[in-house]
Amino acid sequence: MKEILNELIEHRSLSKEIARKVLVDLASGKYNQSQMSAFMTVYMMRAITIDELQGFRDAMLELCIPIRFDVPVMDVCGTGGDGKNTFNISTLSSFIVAAAGQPVAKHGNYGVSSVSGSSNVLEYFGYKFINEKDQLEKSLERANIFFMHAPLFHPAMKNVAPIRKELGVKTFFNMLGPMVNPAFPPRQLVGVFSLELARQYGYLYQNTDKDFVILHDIQGYDEISLTGAFKFFTNEGEKMFEPSDLGLPQIDHEEIKGGTTVVESAEIFMKILSGEGTNSQRAVVIANAGMALYCGNRKSGLETAMAKAKEALESGGALRTFKKLMDVGQ
Repeated sequence: MKEILNELIEHRSLSKEIARKVLVDLASGKYNQSQMSAFMTVYMMRAITIDELQGFRDAMLELCIPIRFDVPVMDVCGTGGDGKNTFNISTLSSFIVAAAGQPVAKHGNYGVSSVSGSSNVLEYFGYKFINEKDQLEKSLERANIFFMHAPLFHPAMKNVAPIRKELGVKTFFNMLGPMVNPAFPPRQLVGVFSLELARQYGYLYQNTDKDFVILHDIQGYDEISLTGAFKFFTNEGEKMFEPSDLGLPQIDHEEIKGGTTVVESAEIFMKILSGEGTNSQRAVVIANAGMALYCGNRKSGLETAMAKAKEALESGGALRTFKKLMDVGQ
C-alpha cells in the first residue's frame, strides 16, 4: 500500500487492473485502518479516473453475492454525497416505479454522509434485511420490488464499513454504489453528485447492454431537484432540461429538505407515500420516478412516463406496494 499511496500522492493514477487488485486486497483485510483511510482520503482530494472507477467496480462485482432474475429489473438510486440533505427521494421513487409496473431491484445502505439512507428508513418501519434468493423472489412476485441491503451482498466490504462511518463524508464508495448492484439490473436510473462523474458513468454504461438514464442536477444534487436545470445522459446521448420540460414547477431547496433524524425522515417518507406530502415533495418524486419509467420504456415517451408516475403515487398504488414489501419482509 505504501507504493500505491506514493503513486497517488504524486498525482499518478492507477491502471484498471491495479485498481481492481487494490480493492480486492482492501476487502480482504490486507491493509491496516490507517492505510485504508489514507487511500480513501486521496479520492476526496482528486478526481477518480475512468480506469480506476472501472477497476474498483469490477472488484466489487467479483466479490459480491450475485442475485439474478429473468425479469428486466431496474435499480433507482443515487450516489449520495451531494450534501443537500433531501428526503429519501430515490427510495420513494422506487415504490412509485414498482407500482407503475416496472420491476425494481433496489440496492441501498445506511446513510454515511446523510442522516438517513434507504436502509435506515426501511429498517425503521420494521423491514428485515435478507439475502436469500427465494425470499427476494417472493418480494418481487408480491410487490414488484425487492430490497438489497448492501452489506449483506458485499460481505467483503466489512473491513471498510467502519472507516467509512468514522470518516462520515463521501468517498469513492459513494461513486461505486449504483454500479455494483448484485442483481445486475439491465435497466438503471442513477443520480450522481457531479457532472464529471455523470460523464464517466455515461462512458462506462455505453459499453454495457444496459438501458440507462444518468441524472445530474446543475445545482449539485444527485437527483432531479426541480430547483433548476438538470442534465441527463441516456443510451442516445445527453440533454439539458428545465422543470417545465417535465410539466412540473420550479421549487426552492427548502421545500425538499429531509429530516434531522431517522424518525423525522421516516415521517416525511410516509406522509408523501400516503398522499399527504406538499405539492413540491410530490412533484420531486414524480419527476424522478417518471424519469425512471422513461428509462424502462423510452418508446412511450417522457410525458406518458410522468403521467404513469403521478397516477401510481396519487392513486395509492405506491403505498400499497410499500405495504406489500413490508408484509413479506417483516
